[in-house]
Amino acid sequence: MDIGLTLLGQALSFAILIWFTVKFIWPPLLNAIEERQTRIADGLAAAERAKQELQVADQRVVEELKQARSDAQLILERAHDHANTIVDKAKEDAVVEAQQVRAAAQAEIANLSHAAREELRKQVSALAVLGAEKILRREIDPARHRELLTELAQEL
Repeated sequence: MDIGLTLLGQALSFAILIWFTVKFIWPPLLNAIEERQTRIADGLAAAERAKQELQVADQRVVEELKQARSDAQLILERAHDHANTIVDKAKEDAVVEAQQVRAAAQAEIANLSHAAREELRKQVSALAVLGAEKILRREIDPARHRELLTELAQEL
């Protein structure tokens, strides 16, 4: 065997291998590499879009939180005002009711006082009549009259 022929056979085999590789193996590898590059580029673009959307969402969240705090503060102020109104109304109602109770008590006291005076007048009248009867039954004596009037005064 000749070294030239072996070298020629190896060169021919190598050329066939290169042709086969370029024709059948290389295109799918290039397609896979290009596809992977495209996916990576799409992924990076999607990540960038997501990052921008996250920043926009963060800004919206901050704005919404500010608005919510503002609304909550407004609601608290309204509730506080409403509570103050209710307390003031309750105080006014209590004052009015106290005045009504006081007026009713004063009226009742006046009625009881009037009734007591009337009862006292009736008793005084009855005692006066009783005293007059005693005076008239006995003889007319100034000392005895003074004694009866003193007794009458003590009974009153």
